[in-house]
Amino acid sequence: MMSGIRLLAWELWLPILIVVVWYFGSASSKSPYFPPLSRIWKAFVDNWFGAGFTRDVVPSLTNLAFGLTVALVLGIGVGLLLALFPLAADIADPFLQFFRAIPALAVLPALFIVFGTGSTGNVAAIAFGAVWPILLNTLDGIRSIDPSIRLVARSYRIRTPLLVTQVLLPGAMPQITVGIRTSLAIGVVIMVGSEMYVSTAGIGHFVIVAQQTFAIADMWSGILLLGIIGYVLNVGYSVIERWLLRWQPRTHGALAVKGN
Repeated sequence: MMSGIRLLAWELWLPILIVVVWYFGSASSKSPYFPPLSRIWKAFVDNWFGAGFTRDVVPSLTNLAFGLTVALVLGIGVGLLLALFPLAADIADPFLQFFRAIPALAVLPALFIVFGTGSTGNVAAIAFGAVWPILLNTLDGIRSIDPSIRLVARSYRIRTPLLVTQVLLPGAMPQITVGIRTSLAIGVVIMVGSEMYVSTAGIGHFVIVAQQTFAIADMWSGILLLGIIGYVLNVGYSVIERWLLRWQPRTHGALAVKGN
């Protein structure tokens, strides 16, 4: 219990210090581009604890959830199929590397032409950018499993569905979770970028409109909200990741090691 409290304090002390310094350091700011934190916080409460939540936050998070779900299903599914058929994986590898190298923001115009500029286009953009880390990490994770494990499974005549669910996916899960974490960050970036591009709602749209209309405090409140969302998503995924990898020996941070 005490160790958990100490780890939490170790994680939060720097953000708290930054907020305190920012608050008092900006209190006398007269710059139109860097308003006091107290003014930004007032704009934050006004914008996101009211109609702005349902108008902008809910659509953004909904598109993000759907886009990441599509990326997760396609990434793990296609990566698994390619891992089961090495020849197909070798043939597909140049194409996978080509599409992975294309920045998702660069193909937004093409995606919006194909899928439209509504929620479907935003979901498609998020899925396109987020699928590659999951797919490639799934493929590499399964490939990295000791070949002798497959030979043992084959000698016991374990059927493919059982081999996939009990051997391949669990064995590749540490690497898959790394891909998912990367895709989560990419998904947030593309969510904001796509909303800035053509959307009429969403946090990204709110931020770009605030910037264009010189509502600087509102703009900073949107940026602050995106930072909070990113942090909450990262913490939430860390809990899910620990559950997925609960069979692995747990490692502790430097502070926990010193405390033992």
